[in-house]
Amino acid sequence: MDVATPVGIVAALIAVMVAMVLDGGNPAALIAPSAILLVIGGTVAVSLAGIRFKEIGRITGALKSAIMAKSVTAEETVETLVKFAEMARREGVLALETAAKDLTDPFLRGGIQLIIDGVDGEKIREILEADIDAMRSRHKAGAKFFKDMAGYAPTLGILGTVMGLIHVLANLSSPNTLGPAISAAFTATLWGVMTANVIWLPISNKLAHLAEQEHMAKLLIVDGALAIQSGSSPRLLEQQLMTYLAPADRASGESQKQAKTQGKGKAA
Repeated sequence: MDVATPVGIVAALIAVMVAMVLDGGNPAALIAPSAILLVIGGTVAVSLAGIRFKEIGRITGALKSAIMAKSVTAEETVETLVKFAEMARREGVLALETAAKDLTDPFLRGGIQLIIDGVDGEKIREILEADIDAMRSRHKAGAKFFKDMAGYAPTLGILGTVMGLIHVLANLSSPNTLGPAISAAFTATLWGVMTANVIWLPISNKLAHLAEQEHMAKLLIVDGALAIQSGSSPRLLEQQLMTYLAPADRASGESQKQAKTQGKGKAA
C-alpha cells in the first residue's frame, strides 16, 4: 500500500490550517457548510455529468487506486520471467502451464498462457499491446476526471462567493453584519482553490504516474514473454529486462540475488 497521496493531502491541509493560525485567523471559520456543499458537492455533480453512468464504478476504482495503490515491483517480475525462461529451456514450454497457474498478475499469466498455447510471437505482441492500449485508455479517463474536477472547483468557489456578495449587497442596511458576511462569501473561493490544488490535482497526477508505471511494467512483460517464446537464454533475458529498472533498483536486485546465492551456499 502506498500512502504518499493521503499523507500528502492531509499534510497540505494541516499546513493551510497552521498558516491561518499564524496569521491570526481561526481555522474554524473555514467550516462553512454552504460553501463546502456547493464546492465539493457541485464539483462532484458536474464532473459526473460529463461521463456515462456505467463509468462511475471505474472512477471510484481509480480513486481507490490513487489512495491505496500497490507498488509495482519490477524486480520481482524480472525474477519470475527469468525463472520461466530457465524452466522453458530445461523442461520445454509445456512445463510452464502448472507454474503459470500460481501467477497473481493476470497480464503476466495471460502472456505465459499464450506461449504455452503455441501462439506466434507477432500475434502475442499484438494481443498484449492491445491489452496495454486498453489499460492506458482507462487510466487516462480516470486521471482526466479528477483533472476536470480541479478545473470546476475554483469556478464553483467563485460562484459561491458571488452568491454570498449578492446576499451582502441585499443587506447593506445592516453595516454590523457586512464584515462577517463578506468573509463567509470568500470562504467558498478558498474551498474551491484549496480542493482543486490540494485534493483533485494531486489525485489526477498520482493516477497519471501509476499509469506510466504500469505501462512500463507491462512492456517489460511483453519483452520477457516474447524472449521466452523465442527460446532466449535466461542470462540474456535478465540483462535485457534489467534495462527497464533504474540503476539503483538494478544494484538492489543484484545485492538481493547475491544474498540468496550465499544463503543457498551456506545451507548446502
